[in-house]
Amino acid sequence: MKTKQPQTGLLVVDDSPDTLEVLQRALKACGYLVLTATGVAAAVELLEQAEHFDLVITDLKMPKVSGLDLVRHVRSNHPDTAVMMITGHATIESAVEAVKMGAEEYLTKPFTNAELLDSVGRVLSKLRDRRAAHASPALRDVPHHGIVGQSPAIKEVFNAVQKVASSAATVLISGESGVGKELVARAIHYSGPRAAAPFVAVNCGAIPEQLVESELFGHVKGAFTGAVEPRVGFFQTAHGGAIFLDEISELSAATQVKLLRVLQDRKVLVVGSSQPREVDVQIMAATNKDLATLVQQGQFRDDLFFRVSVINIEVPPLRERGDDILLLTNHLATKLARAAGKQPLSFSNDALEALKGYGWPGNVRELENFVQRLVVMGNGQTIEVADLPAAMRFRLNPGQRLRRTLAEVERSYIEDVLASVSGNKTKAAELLDIDRKTLREKLKSPTA
Repeated sequence: MKTKQPQTGLLVVDDSPDTLEVLQRALKACGYLVLTATGVAAAVELLEQAEHFDLVITDLKMPKVSGLDLVRHVRSNHPDTAVMMITGHATIESAVEAVKMGAEEYLTKPFTNAELLDSVGRVLSKLRDRRAAHASPALRDVPHHGIVGQSPAIKEVFNAVQKVASSAATVLISGESGVGKELVARAIHYSGPRAAAPFVAVNCGAIPEQLVESELFGHVKGAFTGAVEPRVGFFQTAHGGAIFLDEISELSAATQVKLLRVLQDRKVLVVGSSQPREVDVQIMAATNKDLATLVQQGQFRDDLFFRVSVINIEVPPLRERGDDILLLTNHLATKLARAAGKQPLSFSNDALEALKGYGWPGNVRELENFVQRLVVMGNGQTIEVADLPAAMRFRLNPGQRLRRTLAEVERSYIEDVLASVSGNKTKAAELLDIDRKTLREKLKSPTA
């Protein structure tokens, strides 16, 4: 039976009862739990009660106390609540001030229901990212044998690991480079009855072709020039435990034949010996290539393919794991900072949003290298969007604000630049590469 998820709670504040009614109706129709207040005092009273609000939507201009004061109060006393400003008296200065106080969206009246709901959705998405990145360890990134994640995609991997762990079946782990295929193999091994026995990881692509047979199966003394001592191969080292053959697609045709014999007979023929030796190992293999396609192209034996893929586990790329990106960022920032003897890094909301929107072609390995660079070069500071590489900064999420006009985009950008320099028009003009006169004209324009 599924646990019922709590409704998202919104508090809408406006001195106009008619506006409150319209907003409440539109938001309730989308499933939000909505309470209203006709002023800042009433809103503060609701906030101080047992009610929890995920988002406060407040008007700017209200009698006695303004919406900016409410924004300031929420930011100081309710850090886990997001804030959104609406107003019928929009100015660049008020927008800058609202952003400085902590408002995450600034919506100008009149607006359509679609515009309202789009803005609310963006704010709540940022809130979820922030909560995911800063959730308590008890609820957050408890590693599953080193694998951090709570997304549905990675939970499918966890379920597969649990089922496979008690079996001795051969497992093929596939996925892009850097997704953590070896971690999955280790999770299978250390979750099963062979956990006390060796786990031997072999990078097939890193072994020279002339040595691969000796490395995998061993050799006797004098088997070939340079074999001055006998050598135990990786399969014998892993006896009783598991062997992980990473990049199995890189094995030559000749080695594939020999590996097939091992999978069929569970015996290895040591180089230079005529007597096969039994090995008891669970064999796990990994590849970032499509073995089925390689079989069709004649680059991989079909009989070996069927032998190694008794069970197939697909590890999802990082870009398909949603909030796991934020969990991993926080986990790595804490772990790597501790190892370096530094204070853990923190990330601004916009930086987290940029990280989540980036494609991560190198997956978890790329993310780890990225966080390590920040730890080495930083000093426990908050990472802002400006601190990120250009490829992460200048990436637009699909569907994000794509319906705005060019004038609206320009206005939004000017507001962002002004907010970043605390409203200093001279600095803003320099960043925008325009003179102060042009900036003043754009600020006067209602569409600028």
